Amino acid sequence: MTSENLPSANAVAAETDMLIFPAFDEGDAWALGRALVQMAQEDGLGVVINIRTPDRTLFHAALQGSAPLNDKWAWRKSNVALMYGKSSLEVGCAHREKGQDLLGNGLSNAEYADHGGAVPVVVAGVGVVAVVTVSGLPQLEDHAMVIAAMRAHLS
Repeated sequence: MTSENLPSANAVAAETDMLIFPAFDEGDAWALGRALVQMAQEDGLGVVINIRTPDRTLFHAALQGSAPLNDKWAWRKSNVALMYGKSSLEVGCAHREKGQDLLGNGLSNAEYADHGGAVPVVVAGVGVVAVVTVSGLPQLEDHAMVIAAMRAHLS
């Protein structure tokens, strides 16, 4: 992937740093996941939507038009967000700005992907508790979809 049209890591961080949840539980995951499904269905998007903690899945949907590979991409992108505590897009942009990649940081491309689409759920006073991921669109669109749903959920 090239750095064409990618925002700066700082710009991505500024956007995601504003998304602080007062709390987050299974009910929030369900509501956020359903909102993402509705957004995708309204626009006819074949995506995978996944919300998970480090050790369990809270919500998962593979919509019509998505592919099995989208499940793998969602898992790899969410691994990055959970590992770094930052969105997968921010991590990827930072790597590219520094001329680095995941392999140089000791992470396998089979398990991690620093492409946009996974955004951590940060709870005030707690930190990262989960990650929301969309896969199936170009990475900036995956990321934007998650951001839009998180903003709507918080408002």
